[in-house]
Amino acid sequence: CGATVITNLFSAIPYIGTALVQWLWGGFAVENATLMRFFSFHFLLPFIVTAAVMIHILFIHQAGANNPLGIPSQIDKVPFHPYFTFKDIIGFLLMMSMLIMLTLLNPYFLSDPDNFIPANPLVTPTHIQP
Repeated sequence: CGATVITNLFSAIPYIGTALVQWLWGGFAVENATLMRFFSFHFLLPFIVTAAVMIHILFIHQAGANNPLGIPSQIDKVPFHPYFTFKDIIGFLLMMSMLIMLTLLNPYFLSDPDNFIPANPLVTPTHIQP
């Protein structure tokens, strides 16, 4: 299970690694509660990142960027002008349209050819080493 592999990386931390892994798992093995915790985290994380990006863009547009040189920036400062918002929306729409076109026109373009090999339960795949 992916949760076992990822969380076992925490066991490499000296002194507290084993206790940290048991705390993450909620016991001595990965069970249903652990999997539900990880699935919900993986579902919520993209929304949290999107909200953080939107808040970041909002504050950058309101206050302006950092000015470490002390150059007067109030001369041509336009607070949250529609041009900046329009630029960001156009960039987002272009990026999403390119991604959607790639996904809809050629869905297997970024996939791995090994995913199309029929599985044989009697033979271990060659990429899995003992």
